[in-house]
Amino acid sequence: MFDEDKCATQLYEHDFLGEFICTLGVIVSNKKLHRPLILANGKPAGKGSIMITAQELSDNRIITLTLSGRKLDKKDFFGKSDPYLEFHKQGEDGKWMLVHRTEVIKNTLDPSWKPFTVPLISLCNGDVDRNIKVLCYDYDNDGGHDFIGEFQTTADKMSEAQNSVEVEFDCINPKKQKKKKNYKNSGFIIVKSCKITRDYTFLDYILGGCQLMFTVGIDFTASNGNPREPSSLHYINPLGSNEYLAAILAVGQIIQDYDTDKMFPALGFGAQLPPDWKVSHEFAINFDPTNPFCSGVEGIAQAYSACLPHIRFYGPTNFAPIISHVARFAAQALQQEKAAQYFNLLIITDGVISDMDETRHAIVQASKLPMSIIIIGVGNADFVAMEFLDGDASVLRSSTGEEAVRDIVQFVPFRDFRNAPKETLAMSVLAELPQQVTQYFKQRNVPPANSAPK
Repeated sequence: MFDEDKCATQLYEHDFLGEFICTLGVIVSNKKLHRPLILANGKPAGKGSIMITAQELSDNRIITLTLSGRKLDKKDFFGKSDPYLEFHKQGEDGKWMLVHRTEVIKNTLDPSWKPFTVPLISLCNGDVDRNIKVLCYDYDNDGGHDFIGEFQTTADKMSEAQNSVEVEFDCINPKKQKKKKNYKNSGFIIVKSCKITRDYTFLDYILGGCQLMFTVGIDFTASNGNPREPSSLHYINPLGSNEYLAAILAVGQIIQDYDTDKMFPALGFGAQLPPDWKVSHEFAINFDPTNPFCSGVEGIAQAYSACLPHIRFYGPTNFAPIISHVARFAAQALQQEKAAQYFNLLIITDGVISDMDETRHAIVQASKLPMSIIIIGVGNADFVAMEFLDGDASVLRSSTGEEAVRDIVQFVPFRDFRNAPKETLAMSVLAELPQQVTQYFKQRNVPPANSAPK
C-alpha cells in the first residue's frame, strides 16, 4: 500500500505505507480478512491494517428445460418430419447467436426432446427478461434443413412451466403467415418443465465454510533403502530435504490454507514398530495412535524426520488399510446436509502396490464418500499400477466388477517435477481436486453450508 505523492509512474517515488502477503487460498477461505500492515523490515506499520473481501464475479445459475412438439408441419415427402430445435440469444448489436441445438427426433410430428441444461449466462446473459428466439427445423441428410417455424420468449416466461403446468407456444412460419389469411401456426412447441437452479462452484463451497481435511500417508517399506544411506529415498540430505519432504511441503502448503485448525493426521505404512517390531500398515508417525495430528505442514515434516530412526523399513506395500482409515472418517461426514467437510489423502510411495485387489475395492468404496486420493510416486520405479488407479483413461473397477461412481485418484510421478518450481508440482497434483469436490456435493444435491437462498 502506497501514499501517492505526485503523478509519478515509478512506485519508489511514492511513500510506502505497508504490505500484507498471503496466498489466494487464505483470502477465499476466510471470506473477510483483516490483517495488520507490515513494513519492509518486518515491523508493524503503526496501526495500519488491511481488509480483504473475496467475491467470485459470476452468475452460476443454470437452466434445465424439457420440451416437446405437437402437430408440427409435415415436411418429408414420404414420411412425417425429423424435428429439432435451435435456441438463439440476441447480442448487444441486435444479431441473433446460436446457443443450443437439441437432438433430432426422427419421423414424427409430435416429438419429445431430452431434457438439457445450459448456463443461464449462455442462454440469456443471465437476464431472465432478455428475448430468446426458438427455431424449429426438419432435419435433412443433405444439410438443407427445412424451416418449420419459430417463436420468441424469455427465461422468465418459460419458468412458468413447473409442477406439471406446461407453457405452450405457437410455432410460426412468417412466410406462410404472410401468404395464407387463415394460417394459425405450423404446430405447437410445449415447455413441459423449466428449472433455474444454482450451479455451485468450488469457491462457493469453500466460501460456504467447507473444510478440506488433509491426511498424509508415507511409505516406509524396505524398497526405499536404508534412510541412513544417501542412496535411500528417505535419506535427508544436508539441505534437510528429500523427495518425501518436498512432496509433503509442496502439496500441504496449499491445502492447509483451506483447513482452519491446521491439524493434520500423518500416518505411515509398511514398517516394523517398536517395542514388539510388528508390521503396521497404518501407524501414527508421531507414535500417538489416539492423537495422530501434527500442527501444520511443518509439524508433519518434523514428525516424519523424528520417526525415521525409530522404525524398521519392511513391507509389503499395502495401500488399502490407510485408504480405509481415512474413509471411516469421511463416512461419518456422509450425514452432513450441508457441505462442511471433504477429506484428502496424500499417499507418497516409491513403487509397486502389493494389495492391488484390496486397494481397488477400497478406492471404489471411497468414491461414494466426500474423499479424494492423491498419490505421488517418488524414485524411479515402474508406476504403471498407479496410472491404472488414476481413472483418467477408464473407469476403475473393483475385482468384483463394481465401478467407481467417480474418479477420485490423481497420480503424479515426482521425477517429472524434480527440476521444476514446487508450485508446478502442487498445481499438477491438485488440478482435479476442485472438480472432484464439486462433483461429489452436486451428485448428492448438497449445497454449500452458508449458501445464499435461491
